[in-house]
Amino acid sequence: MMKQRKIRLASITEAKDFVSAACECDFDINVFYNRMIIDAKSILGVLSMDLTKVLTVEYDGEDRTLEEFLDEKDADRIHSVA
Repeated sequence: MMKQRKIRLASITEAKDFVSAACECDFDINVFYNRMIIDAKSILGVLSMDLTKVLTVEYDGEDRTLEEFLDEKDADRIHSVA
């Protein structure tokens, strides 16, 4: 079953950390913004996105490190704290 999470990456460092977490997974992970679909394991692809916007992450698998990262960057949680 495909899972979708909304995240916000506030810096290039967070984008790099996201790609690192994605690369450790043995399943496909995509990042969506508007009509753009990027492979989450591509640092150039992720950095080409507008990091000031909420991004949708879609994946079909389970990985504790990835889930923890997505929890930390949850767009709703970050927005409610700010």
